[in-house]
Amino acid sequence: MTTATVTKRPVPARKPFTLRDATAADVPAIHAIYAHHVLHGRASFEEVPPTVDDMRLRFAEVHRKNLPYLVAERDGEVLGYAYASAYRTRSAYRFAIEDSIYIDHRCVGEGLGQALLSALIARCETGPWRQMVAVVACTASGEGAGSVAVHERLGFQTVGRLEAVGYKHGQWIDTVLMQRMLGTGAKTLPE
Repeated sequence: MTTATVTKRPVPARKPFTLRDATAADVPAIHAIYAHHVLHGRASFEEVPPTVDDMRLRFAEVHRKNLPYLVAERDGEVLGYAYASAYRTRSAYRFAIEDSIYIDHRCVGEGLGQALLSALIARCETGPWRQMVAVVACTASGEGAGSVAVHERLGFQTVGRLEAVGYKHGQWIDTVLMQRMLGTGAKTLPE
């Protein structure tokens, strides 16, 4: 019987990342991250990437509504982003917002998503909003499970599932609806 010695190579430590407010100068990097997800993933239900100019308009709309838009960066490189947007446009929904998070595919698993979502929640709790909704794309092959887990760790609860509402890259996609109270939620009336 022979035995082999396995030498584990040390995993190089990653430099820490920082979170900050996104600026208009970040839009090309944000576009590149999102375009990759549109072309290769199922988290976004878009099938054709928007242009950089389209992304500039979307970015401006988030800022126009005084909602937070954050990026994670390391050494000046944007690694991921998160923002809040109106959950729905009708006025009765004005206290509900939806989160969106996209991470550079090369940086998945580094804790960026949880850090961005945690910071986004904290920022949104300083505003008038009372509920945050997440709409997470999930497939039978397990895509989306990591996003569901991150949301659960930060206090979201699954409140519903829409089955096979999307079809992309040859696969049906469900959406898991998750919700988290912001501030006092529905315990008090808005001002």
